[in-house]
Amino acid sequence: MKWLFPFFANRTILLLLLLINIGGTIYGYIWYEGQLVETPLHFLPFVPDSPTASLFFVFVLIAFLLGKNWPLFEALAIVTLVKYGVWAVVMNLLVFQVTGDIQPAALMLIFSHGAMAVQGILYAPFYRLKTWHLVAAGVWTLHNDVIDYVFFMLPRYPTLDLYIPEIGYFTFWLSIFCIALTYYLCLRKKSFQLTITYN
Repeated sequence: MKWLFPFFANRTILLLLLLINIGGTIYGYIWYEGQLVETPLHFLPFVPDSPTASLFFVFVLIAFLLGKNWPLFEALAIVTLVKYGVWAVVMNLLVFQVTGDIQPAALMLIFSHGAMAVQGILYAPFYRLKTWHLVAAGVWTLHNDVIDYVFFMLPRYPTLDLYIPEIGYFTFWLSIFCIALTYYLCLRKKSFQLTITYN
């Protein structure tokens, strides 16, 4: 596995990932357009979950390309990329289970969001977090859950409306898991760390 990391640290790969994530972020905000138009102004930052996660990672990649680390963005990126990546995969599979049908758009969402989660984890050895960065990311993430499931600003999957309480419960524990995973990968004493270097 370790032989892969020089590949991911390559400047060309970082630039390619940056372009992909910028494109995905823009597409994601467009996907939320109908919901955002109807969202009260004070909830707007908390509605487009996945594109905001990929936007955090855009800043992480920009920092890497500049030879820097921006650890608050790193903490926000890994927690939210894994959370919303896994969440979207599960929700689209749940839609398939309920309806017995899976659309090409759902397959695209499963693939793209699965890739979101994977990239967040793959770059974990390059992050340089301190405890307060993870605390801030945890507060953001759990606060977002409150906005989604107390004020019902969650992404719209009409097929799953009957399951919102169960989805909210799952989402809360998924947030806890992602925070714990970030601690394990980035903050514990024996965590595996690498530095971005360019050949």
